Amino acid sequence: MFSAEIYQERRNQLIQRIQDKSGLLVFMGNEYCPMNYTDNTFPFRQDSSFLYYFGLDMASLAAIIDLDSGTETLYGDDLTVEDIVWMGHQPVMQERAQTCGISQTDSLEQFSQVIQKAHRKQRPIHFLPQYQSQNRIKLARMLNCSDIAIDELVSEPFTRAVIAMRSIKSAEEIMQIEEAMQVTGKMHCLAMSMTQPGMTENEVVAAMMQTVLDQNCRMAFPVIFTRHGEILHNHFSANRIEEHDLVINDSGAENPMHYAADITRTIPASGRFTPEQKPFYELVLDALNQAVEKIAPAVSFRDIHLHACKVLTKGLVELGLMKGNPDDAVKQGAHALFFQCGLGHMMGLDVHDMEGLNETWVGYSDSIKRSDQFGLRSLRLAKELEAGYVVTVEPGIYFIPPLIEQWQQQNKCADFICYDKLKQYLHFGGIRIEDDVLVTQSGYKLLSGNIPKTIEDIENLCSQS
Repeated sequence: MFSAEIYQERRNQLIQRIQDKSGLLVFMGNEYCPMNYTDNTFPFRQDSSFLYYFGLDMASLAAIIDLDSGTETLYGDDLTVEDIVWMGHQPVMQERAQTCGISQTDSLEQFSQVIQKAHRKQRPIHFLPQYQSQNRIKLARMLNCSDIAIDELVSEPFTRAVIAMRSIKSAEEIMQIEEAMQVTGKMHCLAMSMTQPGMTENEVVAAMMQTVLDQNCRMAFPVIFTRHGEILHNHFSANRIEEHDLVINDSGAENPMHYAADITRTIPASGRFTPEQKPFYELVLDALNQAVEKIAPAVSFRDIHLHACKVLTKGLVELGLMKGNPDDAVKQGAHALFFQCGLGHMMGLDVHDMEGLNETWVGYSDSIKRSDQFGLRSLRLAKELEAGYVVTVEPGIYFIPPLIEQWQQQNKCADFICYDKLKQYLHFGGIRIEDDVLVTQSGYKLLSGNIPKTIEDIENLCSQS
């Protein structure tokens, strides 16, 4: 945990941001989720907003800030002796509350009663979007409504205030992200040095996970380590790696404070990029570097995304797979045959930071709206950047046979795509390169600069296997 003063200050700032409101600010901590029966659970992960304002990393907690009385209360139940038999001695709630600067505690039963009483008196009850089923059900029961209706009762002012605060990473938070990045770097370098034909993908994944566990960390998200890089989020890792495969490694560690890193590197299975692969890799790397160079406060991330798209399109024209004017091609969305996703997203306590709070509220603004164009509509972050944001930048090129076949049958964007040349690349797979970047007052700081990404550096590391 951070110091109690940091959590107190965060809560004070939150109250100041919504000082014209009355009622209760309700924070739901997460519960254990059964894997196949009640006592066999998935690994616990605390809600990130609860961590941000209270720092307590244990299940079955809740908190209320009463905007009218100014009181802050932490709710949870102390362990019984029978609980202690199975779980060991744990600090009591009063001790836990002191670590985050709260003096008042009460039971979970009282939490429910406070909510119900406020509801009967028609006091405003402000809560954040809920993604965990247990919490949705609990809130619905307390508010005497259906589970579906919970989404309609989410407090937009409360949620937007939390998003605004969590978006700007403090110096203490950057240190935590950098700690996660150090472990992530070790993991990626290990993968480069050990990947070779004949191995299964899972052999490398297991070694990476061992590295993370050795550092008292966990994976920030399910590992994407695949020879089928054309599948953007491919979590299947039981394939056998073959000669001349390109293997995408999209993975990141989450440190003990639950701050994430998210890095992608593309590895040549044989240890050397083939003459066919090199120009495409260099093109994606160029798009990455140019995009990173444009990061600065007040710059729209959508503009950076579109610039990366134009870099990729220009390169594909030079390689003979596209034709025409790159600017026009991007306007028409022709590049999305090869680059179907957005350039990046926010990162912090969540690897896709705060998207559970509402992706549109996190990534867009009143002046920058989401497009409905294929490819561009998948851009998670589009609004102007601010100092303190941490973002990912991850351009890629993907050859997806079913998508190519569909577009060709429809003769889609035929003025810009050389369909006759694509047949020889249906086997290619995909290339993605991803860095994590801090937006600073004067520009940016590359947080993942020590993780190899040039052809020379990757091949040198691969040669160590």
